[in-house]
Amino acid sequence: MYHWLDQRAAQDPVKLIHSHGLWMMVNVYPGWVAGKYRLPLVVSPRGTLSNWAMARGSWTKSLFWPLLQRPALAATTCFHATAESECEDVRKMGFRQPVAIIPNGVDIPQGKPNRSRDSRTLLFLGRIHPIKGLDLLLPAWAAVQSRFPEWRLRIVGPNDGGYLPRMRQLADKLKLQRIEFAGALLGDAKWRAYLDAELFVLPTYSENFGMTVAEALASGIPAVVTKGAPWRGLKEHGAGWWIDTNLSSLVASLDDALSRPRNELTAMGVQGRNWMEKDFSWKRTGMMMRQTYRWILQGGEPPMWLRPD
Repeated sequence: MYHWLDQRAAQDPVKLIHSHGLWMMVNVYPGWVAGKYRLPLVVSPRGTLSNWAMARGSWTKSLFWPLLQRPALAATTCFHATAESECEDVRKMGFRQPVAIIPNGVDIPQGKPNRSRDSRTLLFLGRIHPIKGLDLLLPAWAAVQSRFPEWRLRIVGPNDGGYLPRMRQLADKLKLQRIEFAGALLGDAKWRAYLDAELFVLPTYSENFGMTVAEALASGIPAVVTKGAPWRGLKEHGAGWWIDTNLSSLVASLDDALSRPRNELTAMGVQGRNWMEKDFSWKRTGMMMRQTYRWILQGGEPPMWLRPD
């Protein structure tokens, strides 16, 4: 890949390189090539500079960072962050280059909800991984399940790194009721899981964005999200709960949310979907990224979403 990228930069009219993610050699090569040919480089860390991410991982990370990854990032012209919190992560690592804060775009599903009259679904959708906070969600469900017999907890997502068996064991230990580990769902089946649910929950420890939150809101369901994800606007837009990352806060918020009548949650879901259509459409995201590229290449007045230093 390095030789291919080097040849493209040397022979073709490459104007700019945009690299996504860190911690692999494919994320080092763009810095080498951009530095060699003095090309503008945009880097989207995608959550890899958060405190949680930096504190975890193999011992090789402690060598990879000073020897390869950080020197390659010195060639960065502009970082791309999906939220203010990720911009702060960039600054905490000592980088002073401009940061463009541009959210991810989200698809707006066109299907209609198919919610059962007899059963109501609380949905978790994401990787079954320690970062996602299932070790908080399962005890929280244990605390509230007896008070809300009409609700069930559905956990959708792939087993990541062997974490699923541990969560199944925890569910058995807690004697959880009305819980389903549904595995990974893709395409239409994934969107149907959102549309069949009435409430979404993501008790994550760290996210640079939290794509599943945007997808849930776009599907018209309110969300309970911990402050490990940058979703402060949930309260402002009346679309859910943004809570501290601990068990007591999660239990309290679930108590509140699960006790809401169906029409009230539906109204919150409509507000969330309107928010996604307004601020997280692909058209808006594409416009912001295009103007950022134009500013990097042509100069002029910086976009309003750019943090200069």
